[in-house]
Amino acid sequence: MLIGVPKEIKNLEFRVGLTPTSVRELITHGHQVIVQKNAGFEIDLDDDSYIAAGAEIVDTAEEVFARADMIVKVKEPQPSELKMLRPDQILFTYLHLAPDPDQTRGLIDSGCVAIAYETVTDARGGLPLLAPMSEVAGRMSIQAGAHCLEMRQGGRGMLLGGVPGVSAAKVVIIGGGVVGTNAARMAMGMEAHVTVLDKSIRRLQELDFQFGSKLNTVFSTVDAVEEHVLNADLVVGAVLVPGAAAPKVVSRELVSRMKRGSVLVDVAIDQGGCFATSKATTHNDPIYMVDDVVHYCVANMPGGVARTSTFALNNVTLPYTIALADKGYKKALADDPHLRNGLNVYRGKLTYEAVAHDLGTDYVSAEEALGL
Repeated sequence: MLIGVPKEIKNLEFRVGLTPTSVRELITHGHQVIVQKNAGFEIDLDDDSYIAAGAEIVDTAEEVFARADMIVKVKEPQPSELKMLRPDQILFTYLHLAPDPDQTRGLIDSGCVAIAYETVTDARGGLPLLAPMSEVAGRMSIQAGAHCLEMRQGGRGMLLGGVPGVSAAKVVIIGGGVVGTNAARMAMGMEAHVTVLDKSIRRLQELDFQFGSKLNTVFSTVDAVEEHVLNADLVVGAVLVPGAAAPKVVSRELVSRMKRGSVLVDVAIDQGGCFATSKATTHNDPIYMVDDVVHYCVANMPGGVARTSTFALNNVTLPYTIALADKGYKKALADDPHLRNGLNVYRGKLTYEAVAHDLGTDYVSAEEALGL
């Protein structure tokens, strides 16, 4: 199979779909790889390293899309890229379709086979291709939140961990999954007072066993969210419903009652955000104010540490990329129900129920689309 890696073009997105190490693995399996010129340059993966791994360097994204049987990316295709997709071409990347009807329509109209990293599952019910980016985003959320608490950013002027004789900041994390756990680890490491809210008692028990008395765990109810958000200096939104739009767990009215200069970091923004006042921002212009509350809602947070993120992502995506290349998408999807859960669009049909529900449109199951 001929696999193509275009340079990412989303604002300040420097991750790359395949590292030279991944290219070499694919070459070893008998495949060909073409990489757009300077696709990894910003993270010190130069063209020579790809050539040494066996890739061919091409000048333009147009050539990558025109020649490749499978496109391996990081972020969802931008409008100019959607126009270059063709029927039966495999697209393997993050998609986040639920809050993005225009992209969904573009993928359907292209006739491509679009497999989303974020809905591929594993035998334990996890999301293995989303997890490493969730780890990165969870850890970054505390770095970003600590910075936003500084006066220059409009924050309360607080040091997250305080100093002897002065109270540390109160950090509230809504959601105890991968994002929330990593956010909690970082916040506790910086000596903040940390509370995690979640609707799963089992998950709260696991966090309690893991972190002990350093972490306060609270069952999430409307009352609990209100109480802890109003007392917080930093709130991290770490809510996830796989493939679907994130629920709004903090209302507009509640934001208006928060402390002046407090901070909201919405890690769920790729799925529409979990705060009613959230709107996607970029690394160029990451924050805005609503009712004197600082909002950090960068839609590709891991792109800020693109080298770390690229290697972490390749570690988990490479086995699936190899399976798709070795077997072809039909057999690979038929053989692996967990990879099949990643199929969001198939040759003009939407194939993921949660996306269809949020967009109010029809869908067919992946099994029906594939004739299984």
